[in-house]
Amino acid sequence: MNPLTPTDSHQRGGRPARPAAPRAKGSTRPRRQLTPAARVVRVAAIVAVVVVVVLALSVIGGHSGKSPPDPRAAKAPVTTTTDPVSMTPMQARIVSIAEGQVGYATDPSNTYCNKYSAYWVSGNDDCGNSNLDEEWCADFAAWVWQRAGAAVNYQYINGDLNSSAASFYEWGVQNGTWHPVGDGYTPQPGDVAVYGLDVPDLVADHVAVVTSYTAGDRGPNVVNGDGDHHGFSVVETEQDEVVADIANNSGARLSGYVSPVAS
Repeated sequence: MNPLTPTDSHQRGGRPARPAAPRAKGSTRPRRQLTPAARVVRVAAIVAVVVVVVLALSVIGGHSGKSPPDPRAAKAPVTTTTDPVSMTPMQARIVSIAEGQVGYATDPSNTYCNKYSAYWVSGNDDCGNSNLDEEWCADFAAWVWQRAGAAVNYQYINGDLNSSAASFYEWGVQNGTWHPVGDGYTPQPGDVAVYGLDVPDLVADHVAVVTSYTAGDRGPNVVNGDGDHHGFSVVETEQDEVVADIANNSGARLSGYVSPVAS
């Protein structure tokens, strides 16, 4: 038999090579350096995980029982001329004085006996008290204007104010502050609204003190003296009053507005 060569001993059952000695405890394997492409992949993976977590939290929060407010559900603000900042001092006084009389009723009840006509010494003295008896929407409006500092000359002369509702129309024409319905004028706080005006006969059915106007309405918001919507011959408020607040709902429609002038 031929002698074995060193190579043959490994192939035919010769003594195997010794295994490598184990790494000492605590020793570390050298860290493999990442290529630039691998770094990009790792960063992208981290970003993807963060996005998934954020989306998951937003879904959980969306089912908490509260829905975000719908901005379309917000009601559009109503535009009026009642903002005290937009009123002149005299306009604010007129509105305040008129509104302060709301609830007043004639005495005796179911009559036209009232304190505003008595202030002007106008009407019949048949009330049994200090009041005087006559229909008094114009007396009320003139009383409010005067107490607020507006120019009022109360006489039974054409062009002056008196117990006739049409006297406000005459006064407005004379002082250049008459605004007929349809001329594009926006009523202002403190104006007096005139209803059922008959110019040829110089008569009108009713007047009321304007407190504000809501954009889009046909009539103003007012305080009525000698009103009949909520009682007989009382001081009361009404919104969007395009038809006069008078007895029997006779249908006297808005004719125009008269603006006050400072005294």
